[in-house]
Amino acid sequence: MPKKIIGLMSGTSCDSIDAGLCEVYPDLSVKLVQGINHPYPEHIRAKVFSAFRGEISIRDLCMLNFAVGECFADAANILIGEFGKPDLISSHGQTVYHYPFDEKIDNISLKSTLQIGESSVIARKTGCLTISNYREKDIAYGGQGAPLVCFADEKWFKNSLVQNIGGISNVTVVSDYCDTFGFDTGCGNLMIDYCAQKFFGEKYDRDGEIAASGNVCESWLDCLLQDEYYYISPPKTTGREYFSNKYIENILKTAPSEPRDILATLTALTAKTIAQAYERFVYPTVTPDTVIIGGGGAYNKTLMKNLKSYLPKRIELKTHEDYGISNNFKEVMAFALLGYCNFYNIPNNLPSCTGAERRVVLGKVTMP
Repeated sequence: MPKKIIGLMSGTSCDSIDAGLCEVYPDLSVKLVQGINHPYPEHIRAKVFSAFRGEISIRDLCMLNFAVGECFADAANILIGEFGKPDLISSHGQTVYHYPFDEKIDNISLKSTLQIGESSVIARKTGCLTISNYREKDIAYGGQGAPLVCFADEKWFKNSLVQNIGGISNVTVVSDYCDTFGFDTGCGNLMIDYCAQKFFGEKYDRDGEIAASGNVCESWLDCLLQDEYYYISPPKTTGREYFSNKYIENILKTAPSEPRDILATLTALTAKTIAQAYERFVYPTVTPDTVIIGGGGAYNKTLMKNLKSYLPKRIELKTHEDYGISNNFKEVMAFALLGYCNFYNIPNNLPSCTGAERRVVLGKVTMP
C-alpha cells in the first residue's frame, strides 16, 4: 500500500504555498491526488519579502517562523478537510537565506541555510507527524543543501535534462552514461517577476506577453551574461541572496529605456543562461536529445520560444505534463518522496548534485 503524504512547498518566488496530497509507492513513484496553491496572507507575504531583503529584526524573524508555520498548516488542513488525515506531512518550508559557501571564522564553517515554517506548529495544527528541514543535514555533510529535487528526477525520468524554471533555474542530468548530477543554472523568473511588478504592476509576466511585445537588447544581454556565477563549475546553487533586489537595481542602471525591452531581454537571459550552462557543463559529458521543463517558466511562451532557439536543433522540448507530472506541483511531489524516504530511513540526497561527502537521510521528524 502507498503512503498518503501531504507535501508543502514555497519557493523563491513566494507566490503561494503549494500543497499536494500524494500517494507514494514502494517503487518511489508518486501520484498527485490533489494540489492547491494556497495564498499567503498579504502582510505575512510582505514580511517574508522583508526577510529576503534582510530588513527585519531577529524578533520579527522569530515570530515569522511560527506565523509561516501557521500558514503551512492552514494549507495542509484544506486538503485534510477534503481527504482526511495523511500518514505524514513533508514540508520544505520557506527559504529565507541560503549560504552554501566554504567560508570559515575561527576555523568554524559558516556554510548554512535557513527555512522557516515551524514544524511543531504544523504538527500541532494538523495532528500529523511532520518531516521538515531537509537541507541542513546535506550541508552538515559538506554539501550545498541543494538541489534536492534531483533525487526525484533520477527516479522518475530517463536519459534527459530535467529543467525547473522557478524563481531560480536548476537542471538535473539523468543519463545511463554517467551518475546523475545537477546544479542551479542561474536566475529563472525572479528578475522577470521583479520588473513586471516594478514597471507594469503585475506579479509576473503572464504567458510572456509583455516580453513578446518588446525587443531583446543584445548589448545589454551580452553584458548580463558576463556575471561570474554562470562560469562557476558545479556543484553550485544560488538564490535571492545573490540575485537580490540590489543586484537587479544595479543592472537596471544600464538597461534599455523601454520597460518592454527590459522584460524581453531578461526573459532571453534566463533562456540563454540555461543553454550556455548545458554547453559548458553538460554536453562535455552527455548529449541528451530531450529537455523536460517544469515550474512556472513552462507556462511562459516567450521563454520557451527563446529556449528552443538557443538549444541545438536535435533537442526536443517537453514539459512535465507530457510525463503525467504536474508542472505546478512537481516540487510538492518531490518533497513527498523525500518525506517517504525519511520515514523508511532511505538515503535521499545525491552527493553528485549537492557535493555532500556521502548519501544520508535528510529531514527532521516532529511528532504531533
